[in-house]
Amino acid sequence: MMIKKLITFEDLGFVQWGVLDTEETGVYSAIALEEAFFTPLPETLAEFIQQGNEGLLALADALEQNEKTQAVKAKPLATVHILAPLPQLTKNIFCVGENYAEHIEEFHKKKLDSLPKYPQFFTKAPTCVIGPEDTIDSHPQVTKELDYEGELAVIIGTSGKDIPVSEAMNHVYGFTIMNDVTARDLQRNHGQWFHGKSLDTFAPMGPCILLRDAAPDTFTIVTKVNDEVRQDASTEEFIFPIPSLISTLSQGTTLQPGDIISTGTPSGVGAGFKPPRYIHSGDTVEISISSIGTLKNTVK
Repeated sequence: MMIKKLITFEDLGFVQWGVLDTEETGVYSAIALEEAFFTPLPETLAEFIQQGNEGLLALADALEQNEKTQAVKAKPLATVHILAPLPQLTKNIFCVGENYAEHIEEFHKKKLDSLPKYPQFFTKAPTCVIGPEDTIDSHPQVTKELDYEGELAVIIGTSGKDIPVSEAMNHVYGFTIMNDVTARDLQRNHGQWFHGKSLDTFAPMGPCILLRDAAPDTFTIVTKVNDEVRQDASTEEFIFPIPSLISTLSQGTTLQPGDIISTGTPSGVGAGFKPPRYIHSGDTVEISISSIGTLKNTVK
């Protein structure tokens, strides 16, 4: 069985992690595999990522033994609560602003004369991470302009600093989906974006980590609000491709296993419409990225 997707989940009140089965309808618990085959596997997915290829080889060995013995059965996904793959981050999420030309034009309400020369980086607080099906707090006492941003997020697997573009993808562990939820009025009022991007629940993430070796060269991103398509784009449209982002961000800054880089959102955000079409209590946002899955959340 090829390892393609890893998830963190809660089952009977206990948080654990595992690998999706071939049909992606069930999950093999890492704890169950460890107990059955005496394979040393860590308690959390974050710790597993730290192990790199060594961890993946150990997991693959346990799954191979299980194919022969059927000692561990996959838990049906319908019976567990899927969480964000990395629910307890120790570092801010690295984010990229304005990485699609059409989004820059809709955001600034003008045609571009030329593409930016450098990527725009900002961060989101780790405390704003939530998982699939969790509710986004609309914070009505704080913001009146709640917006969505469907994005491909990259998970770093190998530490590095001053990484050349040619070697950047070797530092990628996998990919997931993130909704870069934003309070546009706070973003505008404060100038610096951190506060408007980092309110509690403003980083829905998941539902899985797609491993780098199982990933396609490009992804399509589709965001729906209440089943209406708002964003529909391809990562081929990136101004700054993933290797460029990793290389630039690592210049003088050490990237570490488990770091997350969210790669920017395409056009179609609520702020880009005339008049703006922000999200409100009761709305549902679904972000689907090819080969990864769908991240769905409802606004509270």
